[in-house]
Amino acid sequence: MAGEPHDSQDTAPVDTVVVGSGFGGAVTAYRLAEAGRSVVVLERGKPYPPGGFPRSPADMARNFWDPSNGLHGMFDIWSFRGLEGVVSSGLGGGSLIYANVLLRKDERWFAHESPLPGGGYENWPVGRADLDPHYDRVERMLGATTYPYQDTPKTLALHQAARRLGLPVFRPPLAVSFAPRPGAAPVPGAQITDPDYGNLHGLPRSTCRLCGECDVGCNYGAKNTLDHTYLSAARHHGADVRTRCEVRGFAPRPGGGYDVSYVVHDPAREGRRTATDRLPLHRVRCRRLVLAAGTFGSTYLLLRNRAALPGLSSALGTRFSGNGDLLGMVLRATADGDGGRPLRLDGSRGPVITSAVRGGDALDEDGSAGRGFYIEDAGHPDFVAWLAESAQLPGGARRLLGFGLHRLLTRLGVDPAGRVGGQLASLLGPAMLSATSLPLLGMGRDVPDGRMRLRRGQLDVDWTTRTSRAYFERVRSTMRDIAGALGGDFLDNPLWWWGNRVITVHPLGGSPMGRHPGEGVCDDIGEVFGFPGLHVLDGALLPGAVGANPSLTIAAVADRACDRILDGQSAPHAAAGASAAPTARAGPAADGTAPRTPAEAAPADPATPGPHAPPAKAASPTGAASPPEPPTSLSFTEEMKGHVALDVVDPEQGHALGRSLGQRLSFRLTITATDVDRFIAEPAHAADAAGHVDCDVLGGRLEVERGWFNLFTQDGDASRRRMPYRLHLRTQEGTPLTLTGHKDVHDDPGVDVWTDTSTLPVRLLAGHPHPDDDTTAPVIGAGIVTIRIGDFVRQLTTFRTTGPHPVRAMELFGKLFLGELWAVYGGRLARAVPEKDRP
Repeated sequence: MAGEPHDSQDTAPVDTVVVGSGFGGAVTAYRLAEAGRSVVVLERGKPYPPGGFPRSPADMARNFWDPSNGLHGMFDIWSFRGLEGVVSSGLGGGSLIYANVLLRKDERWFAHESPLPGGGYENWPVGRADLDPHYDRVERMLGATTYPYQDTPKTLALHQAARRLGLPVFRPPLAVSFAPRPGAAPVPGAQITDPDYGNLHGLPRSTCRLCGECDVGCNYGAKNTLDHTYLSAARHHGADVRTRCEVRGFAPRPGGGYDVSYVVHDPAREGRRTATDRLPLHRVRCRRLVLAAGTFGSTYLLLRNRAALPGLSSALGTRFSGNGDLLGMVLRATADGDGGRPLRLDGSRGPVITSAVRGGDALDEDGSAGRGFYIEDAGHPDFVAWLAESAQLPGGARRLLGFGLHRLLTRLGVDPAGRVGGQLASLLGPAMLSATSLPLLGMGRDVPDGRMRLRRGQLDVDWTTRTSRAYFERVRSTMRDIAGALGGDFLDNPLWWWGNRVITVHPLGGSPMGRHPGEGVCDDIGEVFGFPGLHVLDGALLPGAVGANPSLTIAAVADRACDRILDGQSAPHAAAGASAAPTARAGPAADGTAPRTPAEAAPADPATPGPHAPPAKAASPTGAASPPEPPTSLSFTEEMKGHVALDVVDPEQGHALGRSLGQRLSFRLTITATDVDRFIAEPAHAADAAGHVDCDVLGGRLEVERGWFNLFTQDGDASRRRMPYRLHLRTQEGTPLTLTGHKDVHDDPGVDVWTDTSTLPVRLLAGHPHPDDDTTAPVIGAGIVTIRIGDFVRQLTTFRTTGPHPVRAMELFGKLFLGELWAVYGGRLARAVPEKDRP
């Protein structure tokens, strides 16, 4: 994939493109493909067949997602100011690393008009009755079954502790195959019978071996992950499932549908640093686009492509929640309470989760207070136990020293014992720390008041545990009680010690559903308001915490949406989304040139050179014309910074709103007059502008494809001058935009020369329209940028000239600049001088 980026267009458009292969994407791909729709699934990660998950230290060290550093692994780790997030990259999405739990959202936990700190409220436009038929359908597909074994220590221990505390406890349904076929008795390691739709990996699967490796990928295929179920069924029905395809952008098409751009991560580049922004772009056209790249991925794509979606709800980025995730630990459990014999919990025995304790919610209306939660036994692989034991340095060092001393005495003949089994057992020690410890995973209804936005082109989440403090303290208190009931100690997640930070594996929200655009980004089937055929169908769609493990609810919401789509209640057509398409006159002219600025449309007459035009060339003594002297060019660099808001037409309003939201826009331009004499002589004083614009709400840094600048043009009013700017831009996914505006230089009351020459109101227009069409082109947003004093001082040091007359070029430019300022402001200054003192 090395080389210059280029575009390639898929030959045939498809009905539906699904971005991502997690619970929302996999369900959607299967349902639509089964109905005969042409479906393409674009998954950024790679497939993980049975036996394909890393286990060695060297492979685990590279099992992370960061293609720019050559990492194409499974774990995608995000770090924000208030929390850490762990999500998955691979065919099957989050199902590859989740703990298999298929719990329904509690009926009373579908909040309605629930006020949130800082304003707004949590509201679910769907309820349990809407989802129950779809819960049933998903459970059947994923083979939901409760944990069948009765002798697992951690399971027995959690039930024992819950009974002592009077807490409800149960075994939740799990998407795990414990038996080789439905109805058979559970047995570890038996070969699983494939369903009728087969398996896309083409490798045998075996039943759960109780090894606790669910969260790092099941190498036996015992987990009924989405690649073994929904995605295999989707491919069976004709879906085109593509891996290592990372979507970068999308845009509505005139008349309906969407263009989707993506890059391909070449396996040959794995392990090597790659400039991912230089990878070739591929494009596919579709009638319907489903974003199912996860809470972080889908919201990030909408934020990055915001400029292509005029009128998108301001709810974008809101209602973020970590689903109340909180990790705790039971340490050194004892069977008889304080000082008793060790209680074996054996966290690595069984699947990761086998049981759950439920904490009540005020919404239950049963006398419970606060926000509800679940606490589940969170097992771990055996290698984690080895790591825990090896970390016991003082005891381990003593045992190692004793073992070494015994072997030395044996070699010297002092101790004749030849068998070393006892010494090896002493070296390993009792290993009771890992045997008597158990992680506890809490989750529940934290407050969904987080906000997601772009910051320097990257995803940022503003969320804190402060507003959910009562909830988290309640979960921690219950975990502490469970540890006490097991005669053990309670240990917080270390991140909790460092500023009450949490790790979430269940991020939700960012593109929430609602009843109208003022409440949500999407309706109750995930269709984005104003953009028919564009759906969000994953965790980003949920307007608050599920409370229970959210995977089943995400899948059920997607399944319900597919029913409505297939019933024709969501039919893509040309509507508001199509308004982002350029008009007929937008873009380059038929000859391939860019649209002309007003200055280029009416250039100075070359037959009547202006006062600073170059003199005519004298003939050479032989009578032949001498070679023309090359022109002298002049350039300088200008930086301007300010704020902008989308879906606003008035620059002042956009500036105020953008400032309140922290939405910055800045640019750094190099202005070049390639021929200073011509630049001075022509009334338009036209120059080229090159550089870049930085704006998070437009997706980060946008290079200027072509730019124009005019210095002090007149527009019928001799007392005013204008400095127009026009920049042709293109977003990361290829959507064309135009930044246009002008500095208005005129003599108002007061000293305003600095304000006039340093303030630029701007508008962002869809497409690359001809200047004559600016008044009718769709306005994406507006704002104001200014030159700051420090940037202006630096600007004065950036003037450069190239050519035979550098000093003259600087002199001519200075005279023009100062002369035009005098023409505008000189009258006031002259009137301020007493008549007797005038020359």
